[in-house]
Amino acid sequence: MRINPNITSDILNAISQAELQQQKAVQEVATGKRVNVPSDDPAAAAEMVQNLALSSQTDQYLQNTSSVEGLLQTADSALSSVVTSLNQAIGLGVQGSTGTLSSSNRQAIVEQLQGVFAQVVQLANSSYEGSYIFGGTATTAPPYAPDPTQTDGVTYNGNTGVNSVDIANGRSIQINVPGSQIFQAAGGDVMGSLQQLITALQSGNTTASGTATTQLRTAMDSLSQQRVFYGNAINQLTSNQSFLQQEKVNLQTQQNDLVGIDPAQAATDLSQAEMAYNSGLAAAAKVLPPSLMDYLK
Repeated sequence: MRINPNITSDILNAISQAELQQQKAVQEVATGKRVNVPSDDPAAAAEMVQNLALSSQTDQYLQNTSSVEGLLQTADSALSSVVTSLNQAIGLGVQGSTGTLSSSNRQAIVEQLQGVFAQVVQLANSSYEGSYIFGGTATTAPPYAPDPTQTDGVTYNGNTGVNSVDIANGRSIQINVPGSQIFQAAGGDVMGSLQQLITALQSGNTTASGTATTQLRTAMDSLSQQRVFYGNAINQLTSNQSFLQQEKVNLQTQQNDLVGIDPAQAATDLSQAEMAYNSGLAAAAKVLPPSLMDYLK
């Protein structure tokens, strides 16, 4: 019989390999991943890098969508309040155009309309998270300032620019309509119509106040048409958010397929690795010097 002269080296190598397998199995169970360093599976690790980049990008799009959705909802709510105020102003205009009011009653209506005007200006200066909504791309300062020297009673300090935000790969969405297009449109000037109605009632000219009331109705219709933009944009964002959330699920599934473990199989591998390591130690105890076995333990 031939005796292997390198039995000690072979046993030590076997124990070392068994220990490495045990450590790897423990790490897989602890992390829930079979690929914890690129060398575990270079191809899967490379795909995982791309997957994580797409996941990060999707998270950013979801964050953009959430932030923009809040802005659009704030804008739509503000315009809803403007419509309510304009309906009130139209009712006051009809009441003030009857020609049977006393001057004191007419003055009371004027004061109510001035309050409506101030409220509309305040709503036109609505902001979201510190940015003014209706100033075009000029979002750092209120777009409207009261100005009695102007026909419309205000000065517009915004611009006609529009803002857009990326909400998906290769897709962006416009998120605002300039205030001048909403509140001072050529075919429906909300600010100007309110001022004309106030002026007509102050002068006691019932014909002029009736005309101004009709113009205010037209201006309200124009504003309502502009408001449709915000409703459509909110619907687009809701649909896009559903798409992005499904994309997140798909990417997570891909991650699990690439580097995830089968918990049952991982538990079995760990048990086998521990058994192999302990068996190696038991075999070594029978043939290696006691001092070396003490070191291994």
